Amino acid sequence: MSVETALVEILGSLPHWFAVLVLGALPVSELRGAIPIAMGIYGMGPLEAFFFSVLGNLLPVIPLLLFLEPVSGYLRRYQIFDTFFTWLFSRTRRNNTENFEKYGLLALTVFVAIPLPATGAWSGCAAAFVFGVKFRQAFPAISAGVMIAGIVVTAVTVTGIGLADLILGV
Repeated sequence: MSVETALVEILGSLPHWFAVLVLGALPVSELRGAIPIAMGIYGMGPLEAFFFSVLGNLLPVIPLLLFLEPVSGYLRRYQIFDTFFTWLFSRTRRNNTENFEKYGLLALTVFVAIPLPATGAWSGCAAAFVFGVKFRQAFPAISAGVMIAGIVVTAVTVTGIGLADLILGV
């Protein structure tokens, strides 16, 4: 059973709009999982799926940007968390330093906008923290990336559903 399927089952008793909001907020699905589930399983229209998924994806951004530094600093006192944060931050620096130095906030926006695994709002917040981007600059860049990703995922989902309907003759 996939993570998304398990989450859909767990959230099954909630109103669909709220379930999509929660799926959009979770780091395992973000809007990349929430939009297809909203349209394919819950039968939402593209605009409704986009709205609740993007809103859900943006909900954790403010607390992450504001509290990632103090929380990680506190947790690093414990070996297991220190090991995790050292791995996460060195991976982020290794994979993104060149682009960030070259393109700045545009790189952050594009990083968040690319709808692939290990990109998105949560990873964008970690990258903003690692590269010392202040909240005033990071929030609009991450928000723009989330909006772009939402448009891309919605368009791909609409196209996929349309093709499936055409092929299956539904």
